[in-house]
Amino acid sequence: MRADYIRIYKSVHTWTGILTGMALFIAFYAGALTVFKEPIARWASPHAAAGLAPLESAPDLIARTLAARPDVAQGFTIHLQDDENVPARMGWEVRDPQAEDHDESAVRHYLARLDADGAVRIEEAHPSGLGNFIDVLHRVVGLPVDSDPNRWFMGVVASLYAIALVSGVIVLLPSLVKDFFALRVGRNLKRMWLDAHNVVGIISLPFHLVMALSSVVFAFHDGIYDIQDRLMYEGKLASVFQRSGGPAADTAPRDPSAMLPPAELLARARSLSPSFEPIALQYAQVTSPRAVVRIWGKDPAAVSPRARGGFVAIDPYGGKVLNTDYLPGGQDAANLWISSFFALHMASFGGAAVQWLYFLLGLAGAWLFYSGNLLWIETRRKRADRRTGEVPAQRRDTRLMASATVGVCLGSVCGISLMMIAAKALHGRVGDLDAWLKGAYYAMFFAGIAWSFLRGGAVAGVHLLRLAAALTLAIPATSLLGLLWPASGLWAHASPAALGVDATALAVGLGFAWMAVATRRRLARGDADSAWAQPRPVPHFTT
Repeated sequence: MRADYIRIYKSVHTWTGILTGMALFIAFYAGALTVFKEPIARWASPHAAAGLAPLESAPDLIARTLAARPDVAQGFTIHLQDDENVPARMGWEVRDPQAEDHDESAVRHYLARLDADGAVRIEEAHPSGLGNFIDVLHRVVGLPVDSDPNRWFMGVVASLYAIALVSGVIVLLPSLVKDFFALRVGRNLKRMWLDAHNVVGIISLPFHLVMALSSVVFAFHDGIYDIQDRLMYEGKLASVFQRSGGPAADTAPRDPSAMLPPAELLARARSLSPSFEPIALQYAQVTSPRAVVRIWGKDPAAVSPRARGGFVAIDPYGGKVLNTDYLPGGQDAANLWISSFFALHMASFGGAAVQWLYFLLGLAGAWLFYSGNLLWIETRRKRADRRTGEVPAQRRDTRLMASATVGVCLGSVCGISLMMIAAKALHGRVGDLDAWLKGAYYAMFFAGIAWSFLRGGAVAGVHLLRLAAALTLAIPATSLLGLLWPASGLWAHASPAALGVDATALAVGLGFAWMAVATRRRLARGDADSAWAQPRPVPHFTT
């Protein structure tokens, strides 16, 4: 390929990367954590006041709850897993009809229990929004609200990201075989970082292509669904999620006590796929002719259409299977094709091994964008005069980009860690915990940016890495403190999922501590004309 073409593609790769790198860092770092969104939600949930009622008591629980609250017939869930973030067997949500769809504060959560006398007790629940907000940061590249305009912005970022990937491969093609596994370690740190950037980028290229293309699909999925509805469902896509009603004249309310017990409904679902593992029964419109129960679950051997799994729709009264279009392992080719976009993006296939692989690839992707900005900055530095040793003042654009890169990237890391600490430390002590968590994240995020511009990217990088290490190591410390001192209001869980969060935070915190030491060493011993060198005092000479 001609050298002038390579220069054009290199320029495209550089500028698309610069325009999107910091946003993509937040998306990938938060996305790596979102892979374990459910374990994080379990870790952040306090001990339940009581264990789940036996599943055999669910019909009585449903009947008594609907007698006390007829409006709950519109929709409720029977939980099957006794996890830390499941406080009761039965729960439901009530959304303010005047609120925006993305306003999570407009949703109120309720649960129902049977007391020792068999009477139903209804309480308002306050589940932690920690995992959901980390997911929002991932889905809309650090913006605070998962709204349509923010998703469209994310779609533009993802499109530029795809262009950066393609142009980067074209730039590397002439030397791909020679430089693929080259990692030249030595005094030329820029060369070493460039080699590492190239190797990580090429090895993880399929993963990044999947992320870029699927992100574009998610950003503009409403339009895609409209096309799918017209071409594949003839305008009847909504029927996948709700069963059609009976005759128009049949409007008499149905008796929920006549519904099949959950055990029998679960048996019907398992008969369709023996490897399907149900996690919840989601009932809707149970007193109407359109009553349906969606049995959600996962199948480790199949592709799941959503992060939480998939579902089979069943008539809760007669047990008839209404729809299997979203059943893992039971989808036709057309639906499987659509579901693959979700599964490949959300790691909802292959079990725990794929989830850990995606977690590591997510962290590697965050480092890829961070290192790309560092390479841009280092390439544009002004070098010291070889004859006099005079160190020139660096360009303003490189100094500003260094400060922005360090502040945005490490400010986001510190913000997420602080938010996880606050999820336990503030529980039960503030009114709206989710609002406090968001406030803690953005306060730390903007403080990190301000500190980076105040002190400069080189010095602030050391400070913020130390802070990131301290805050991330404090995550397992909250569990340890809760175990040793329950009166502190903290808690610790012994489940593998919760312990996994603590262990992972410990490993990541130690990694940040090592990076802080290495960055401090570079600050002190690096080239004096580097953008990452310790600022030298200007000498004053006297006569």
